[in-house]
Amino acid sequence: MPVPSVTVGPVPLAKVATGLMRLTWAPKHTPDEQAFELMKMAIDEGSTTFNSGYFYGTPPDITANLKLISRFCEKYPDYKDKFFLSVKGGITPQMKPNADVDFLRKQVTEVNEILKHRKMDLFEIARVDKEAGPEKSMQNLLTLRDEGHFKYIGISEASADTIRRSAAVGPVAAVELEYSPFATEIEKNGVLDACKELGIPIAAYSPLGAGFLGNNWKSKDDIPEGDMRRNFDKFSDEHFEHNMELVRKLTSIAEKKGVTPAQLSIAWVGAQWAGISVLPGSTNPQRAKQCLEAADITFTPDELAEIRKVVDSFEVKGVRYMKNEHVQNSLFG
Repeated sequence: MPVPSVTVGPVPLAKVATGLMRLTWAPKHTPDEQAFELMKMAIDEGSTTFNSGYFYGTPPDITANLKLISRFCEKYPDYKDKFFLSVKGGITPQMKPNADVDFLRKQVTEVNEILKHRKMDLFEIARVDKEAGPEKSMQNLLTLRDEGHFKYIGISEASADTIRRSAAVGPVAAVELEYSPFATEIEKNGVLDACKELGIPIAAYSPLGAGFLGNNWKSKDDIPEGDMRRNFDKFSDEHFEHNMELVRKLTSIAEKKGVTPAQLSIAWVGAQWAGISVLPGSTNPQRAKQCLEAADITFTPDELAEIRKVVDSFEVKGVRYMKNEHVQNSLFG
């Protein structure tokens, strides 16, 4: 059964989308043959929403992800118009948000030049530029949309206030946010409620808890050298073993249902609202296919209540991402 689309908003987001970040933003890039197999499979299965980023590459080749998409379109021209492409940008090489219209124009022009064979569909501010403010940022994005660089506007890691202020200026097609059993902040800070109220779909990234539920890690040492998650607070020596207890609890529920822990988490995130497009990422075509199959998983009220009880009663330890002021100040801007 093909992956369906979300039923909220004007953008054809797949209920389970395909994140491309891990194919290139890693110590070792995924070989083209393997990446292309994954991308073709996703499209063939109906997961026709691809999520990329201007900066999804390791220095000095920070645009490696866009180049990968370009090579895919060149090798498989019949596929180039079969997927909806969302690209994040609006940050400097130093990862500082910048919503200046000239900076953004240069960046979105470069994105489409690198893609070469097609344009992106949606451009998304990766982090909120607090100096510019939501209104000016949105006005600049509308200018660039009207110039023809992209069709839709998205924002990522935005607060409920920023979402409302942005939507008051122009149409926000999607908001990208972290959401999983390991990160339920959007349920408590008004962000999920704001998106529901405004009818703005959510692209829920890291639905597997940044890998807790998608890998067989037993300790922090199992995380590959050079993987950015080795620096994440939730994976620290201080918190790793405690947080693994949530993995064990969810794995027990998944085994009873006959699904993988990853599939359980993806399906659970998607079940929280009809407007959620779940955004897992993988480098393995077989695992990626398993993720997409989660779109067909449904829960009984008792099953949802059981998962909710586990999630709500477990205190995840550690902050999202790294424990430093710069990173933390960029979240929910």
